[in-house]
Amino acid sequence: MFAPKKILVPTDFSKFSDAALKKAVDIAEQHGSKIYLLHVIAEHVQQCAADYCLSGEVVKQLEKDSLKASKEKLKGETDTIVKSKKIDVSYDVKTGNPSEVILAEEKAKKIDLIVIASHGKTGILKQLMGSVSRNVLKGSKSTVMLVKP
Repeated sequence: MFAPKKILVPTDFSKFSDAALKKAVDIAEQHGSKIYLLHVIAEHVQQCAADYCLSGEVVKQLEKDSLKASKEKLKGETDTIVKSKKIDVSYDVKTGNPSEVILAEEKAKKIDLIVIASHGKTGILKQLMGSVSRNVLKGSKSTVMLVKP
């Protein structure tokens, strides 16, 4: 029987990501797994600030503030889901290409299972936006559980 010890749960703070976290919590409770919660700030968000000719110091401070605020939001918004459970949870916020960062974290932390939400986009929207979950499915070396809306 598959019994993951390390579960990575990427989140974008959506209700879909909350559903994935709830599923991961259920699995973690059954197997005594540790959950690694990860929020990735897409690098194009950081680039927007630089494009407005802000000084390097201002951009660095914006990045620092953004990381801090995102980590607080990550802990605050997910605490209600995990705090009543006796689960070991780690919180992290990174910047970069979301699927690349998720796959790098998978490798660095030797993750057994990634539980990720699918937003259910279809048609042209799916083609234009790409899909983090699709890229993670394609690039992952570990088991991926895709939680549909």
